[in-house]
Amino acid sequence: MKIKNRQKLLVIVAVTAVGLFVADKIVLGPLGDAWTARSKEIEKLQKKVDDGRQLVKRRDSLTRKWSEMRTNALPNNTSMAEQTLLRAFDRWAQRSSLTLTSLSPQWKHDSEDYVTLDCRVEASGNLDRISRFLYELESDPLAVKLESLEISARDTDGQQLALGVQVSALVLVPESQRP
Repeated sequence: MKIKNRQKLLVIVAVTAVGLFVADKIVLGPLGDAWTARSKEIEKLQKKVDDGRQLVKRRDSLTRKWSEMRTNALPNNTSMAEQTLLRAFDRWAQRSSLTLTSLSPQWKHDSEDYVTLDCRVEASGNLDRISRFLYELESDPLAVKLESLEISARDTDGQQLALGVQVSALVLVPESQRP
C-alpha cells in the first residue's frame, strides 16, 4: 500500500473514531439516559395505576372502615373526649382485673383534620390480666391505637408485672372548625 493511501486510511479511521466518540457522548449517552429516566417514570406511573386499582377494588371496605372510624372517634370536645377515653380505660381495667396506677393524657395537634389524645398508662397485674387488658383495648370499637408497650417484672418470680402503654385516640375536627 502506498504511503498516501495509508495516510488517507489512517485519517479516515481517526476521524471515524473521533466521530463515534463524539456521537456517543453527545447523542447516544443522553438518549440512553433519557430512555432510562423514562423507563423509571413509566414504572412509577404503572405502580400508581396498580395502587389505584387496588384502592378501587377495596373501596367498599375502606369506606366502611372510614365510617366506623368517624363513628368511633372521640367527641370533638376536650373534656368529653378525655372523659370517654378515661372511662374506656376503667372499663378495660375492670374487665381484665388489672390495677391502673397512673393515667397521663396529653393533646397533640398534628393536623388541621384531626387531633390525637395521647395517653400514657401505667398498670400492674399478672400476665393473664395484662393479656386480657390488651385484648379489651384492641377489640374495643373506640378509635384508639396502641403506640408502645412495655412490660417489666415487679418481683423475682415474674408473677407481678408492670405494664406501660402509650395509646393514641382519634378526634376528628369538623370542617366548619378547621382554620
